[in-house]
Amino acid sequence: MSIAAGSRFLFDSPLSNPRVARLIAIVLAILAEASLIVLVKFQLMSLAPSSLGVFLRALLVSGLLSIIPFAALWFLDRRERESIWLYIVMFLWGTLIATGIASPIIGILFPKATHLAFLHSDILKQVTQNSGPTFAAMLLTPAIEEFVKGLGVFIVFLLLKSEFDGVRDGFIYGALIGIGYNLIDSSFYLAQAYAQTGVAPWWQYLVTHHSLMGFGGHALYTGLFGMGLGLARQTTIPWQRIAAPVAGWLTGLLAHITGSLMGLLTIFLAVSVVGKSLAAPFSPGSDLFSNPSFWALLLSGGYISFFWSFPFVALAGLMLWRSGEWERKVIRDELVDEVEPVITLQEYQAVLADRMLHTRRIQGISKALSASIVNAQNELAIRKWRLSHHGKDPAADPLVASWREEITRLRASTLEQAPES
Repeated sequence: MSIAAGSRFLFDSPLSNPRVARLIAIVLAILAEASLIVLVKFQLMSLAPSSLGVFLRALLVSGLLSIIPFAALWFLDRRERESIWLYIVMFLWGTLIATGIASPIIGILFPKATHLAFLHSDILKQVTQNSGPTFAAMLLTPAIEEFVKGLGVFIVFLLLKSEFDGVRDGFIYGALIGIGYNLIDSSFYLAQAYAQTGVAPWWQYLVTHHSLMGFGGHALYTGLFGMGLGLARQTTIPWQRIAAPVAGWLTGLLAHITGSLMGLLTIFLAVSVVGKSLAAPFSPGSDLFSNPSFWALLLSGGYISFFWSFPFVALAGLMLWRSGEWERKVIRDELVDEVEPVITLQEYQAVLADRMLHTRRIQGISKALSASIVNAQNELAIRKWRLSHHGKDPAADPLVASWREEITRLRASTLEQAPES
């Protein structure tokens, strides 16, 4: 049974029903439009021209620094590649919808404590005088942000089952939303701090928003929740399907709260040592990335973030390592009984030789075609595993048959290509 690529994307999804798809599209369009109005009318337009210039510079820096975590996620996703459109949607959920929903809620609840931009030597006095709203914001703001960011991951978990296979997929989706959220949030943070004090706190900006190659903040927090959802998708134990997402969200929330507390503590200590404002240790300009101070500050932020976030980073790293082991085992076990043209003996030997940081390739054909065949083989294996572990027969599944047909079609196209020199 042949299924088109778009239909494979929506297989087993409520979105395959046109009425449901239209309803979801309308809801998302309303959310996007409302969020855009909030961000543009109530935040961007409220900035003075000088603050707007700081925002745009910060946005450029954030965008360039975001390339690093994007590349890391792309590498993690190499065995069973998700749609590039899903990458874009997740990123836009973070940049547009999540920020547009969270910002006004936080602004209404904590108007005096938003962003905690205490920059001067009297920081202890300021915090003491505003300890109530300050620490309330540090506890409740993360909960609001993790709820709206996590909602995007949860929607994909519910609506696109064939695109949400396990722990690694969950981390990728959550991290993409976190990267998008950080892009806007960090830029507004810098601009608003500049508007309040007249100086741009680049030191805090780098330490609190762009450490650990972009995984020291929102990407890690929401990625942990995504991992919980991914574990729920992988497991066959009923209670774990409920407990894993709850534990993942709470772990991400704890990491966020810890990050806020440790970020403020870092500022306390630094101000105590320096005894003056930390707002502008260097002057950002066109030579920003060639400025040694920029990289020194970025590295210092990495050291600080790694110190406080080590338990959470270690947990994420362990789960990603285990997810890689799981992927390779599923691919080995489920492709062993497949025959040509789905997979050749030589290709299966490459499956057996696959390692953690290795990506197998079919020799003698173009890199792009090889990647397409390997991806289809891996999709087939994971689909067969899921059906088998839920008591269903892979032989009767239309999507399994469709992946086999897709591999056969791709295999036929290799005859049209001359071997690479």
